[in-house]
Amino acid sequence: MKRKYTYLVLYVAVVQFCFGQKKIEVNNTDFTIAFGSCNKQNNPQPFWNEILKNTPNVFIWGGDNIYADSEDVLKIKNDYALQNSNSGYMKLKQSVPVMGTWDDHDYGKNDAGIEWSKKKESQQLFLDFLEVSKDSPRRTQHGVYTSRIFEIDKGNIKVIVLDTRYFRSQLKKSANSNGRYEPYDNNEGTILGEEQWKWLEKELENNYSDFVVIVTSIQFLSSEHGFETWGNFPHEVARLKEILLNKKVRNAILLSGDRHISEFSITKIPSLKYPLIDFTSSGLTHSYSAYRGESNKYRIGNVVSIPSFGVLKFDFDSYEVTMQIRGKNNVVLQEFKQQYPKD
Repeated sequence: MKRKYTYLVLYVAVVQFCFGQKKIEVNNTDFTIAFGSCNKQNNPQPFWNEILKNTPNVFIWGGDNIYADSEDVLKIKNDYALQNSNSGYMKLKQSVPVMGTWDDHDYGKNDAGIEWSKKKESQQLFLDFLEVSKDSPRRTQHGVYTSRIFEIDKGNIKVIVLDTRYFRSQLKKSANSNGRYEPYDNNEGTILGEEQWKWLEKELENNYSDFVVIVTSIQFLSSEHGFETWGNFPHEVARLKEILLNKKVRNAILLSGDRHISEFSITKIPSLKYPLIDFTSSGLTHSYSAYRGESNKYRIGNVVSIPSFGVLKFDFDSYEVTMQIRGKNNVVLQEFKQQYPKD
């Protein structure tokens, strides 16, 4: 039977009952993910208590978890220590499991990739920050990629965290004076590197999770803005799409950060049973306040250019996922709902 997909964008539209001044949000949520990126350790961090109000089952860092940008390893270490000492973040860590990847500023250098000279030292500091045990295999692998399956009575969700820094080829400078970077031609360059690609294929084959959440620090779908994006390596975009299709990956959702804006992007891959969504949430402490618009042919809804965090609510009975961009006082700034197939 041919399935019909409904793309529904609701702006600050949740079901609420009002009793005087009190608003009670009604939803059917079996599992909740909160995530965010672009977090300056020296800035006020207003969202940790707001995130906890959503009772997440896991919090995921989307990259730029601190702003270090230094060849001084001690500075990076101290910046992580400052973030770990934040009282709101400490409270979240005590309440919720934390996963995450890095992006360029916690990696150690703006827009850096494979060429970064301190990447090995930086990796150990990142794993220290996430409190990964010293005897974990992640301590000896190249890159910070990892996965975890979250089981509940009704099913499970697999979270796959990618590393878009450690192996990534140097970016190609744009020939256009108005641009920053431009796509490679002829299958040149890589984002994940062959070692990580092989790992990812194994993670996705014979996978029976109800949902697969793939975390990538840079945007996967949006590629017209000239900044960092998977679109600078179009053959890598095609490769991931092909894997999702060939491995028959169930209900994959992409989470991204980096851009200091939040938005929903969506595309339909022929023969894939569901639309592929890239949910960008970027700007935990600061945002692209000077944003005046940019093209993104995959965008659904509007760009949110004020500080925000992302929330995903999974209903295993209906297989509906509610994705929300939330801001100050936990207000829903934008919402998108997607129905997924059960088979």
